[in-house]
Amino acid sequence: MKKTRASQTAMGTAALRAIESEKPASERICFDPYARKFINIWFYLPVKIFARFGERRSNLALAFVACRYRYIDDYLQECLKGGTTQLVILGAGFDSRAYREELVSVEVKIFEVDYPTTQASKIERVEELFGQLPENVVYVPIDFNVETLNKLLTGGFDPSLKTLFIWEGVTLYLDDAAVDATLAWVSANSLPGSIIIFDYQDMSTLTRPHPVYSVLNRLTGEKRVFGIEKGRIASFLSQRGFVKIVNANSEQLEQLYCTGSNQRRSLAKYNSIVHAEVGEKPG
Repeated sequence: MKKTRASQTAMGTAALRAIESEKPASERICFDPYARKFINIWFYLPVKIFARFGERRSNLALAFVACRYRYIDDYLQECLKGGTTQLVILGAGFDSRAYREELVSVEVKIFEVDYPTTQASKIERVEELFGQLPENVVYVPIDFNVETLNKLLTGGFDPSLKTLFIWEGVTLYLDDAAVDATLAWVSANSLPGSIIIFDYQDMSTLTRPHPVYSVLNRLTGEKRVFGIEKGRIASFLSQRGFVKIVNANSEQLEQLYCTGSNQRRSLAKYNSIVHAEVGEKPG
């Protein structure tokens, strides 16, 4: 990531969500009412042209981003109904969940954690859109590769509350140590029963990368470096203190969301989403 500008992949995924959200309700997979407002027209238009004519060449990126956002949205609603009262969005980018009616209308403590320059750009856009920053959102600037989540504690994070951690589109760009440090912090500092949900890629994509990612690496300065061996996600998380692990691979996501007018859409086979609970502390 280039330290002097907002994350280009965060802007790109916001653009993809905006493209999906502009479709009629009967045709779209996900809906993000603010995604388009977070990015300028000069960034949005090239992404829209590429998405329209290059979905296959983009390795089915639009469909996965839409399914990923919808799956996490659906799971967030489950968690709210199940008693979650604290939400931490790790690598929030231009995520709009904190500003949507579903969360504005309920009493949930929300923390947005992100790289400082990306978060500064996000805060500027939020102030432009809403006139002020929301009172229920705490912004925590962190570089995952060199800092821990301890800043959450000084920002008011309450370890005694049932918490959902959303980690969307982030692990791909972190090294092994950063991923481990984040999972270790969540496990050590969260109430048992709290949950983390994140997407990840198959390790094979690192050894046999799709050509489009070489181009994106050069354009964004954000390289995909983390993956998990196929079939190893359950053991990976259980070794790190997590229980009740539920994995959704690309085929399962297609069955859930690529239906009706979207039945011809498909996802790249190396992407998955997993959620898991923090287990009881030893002793």
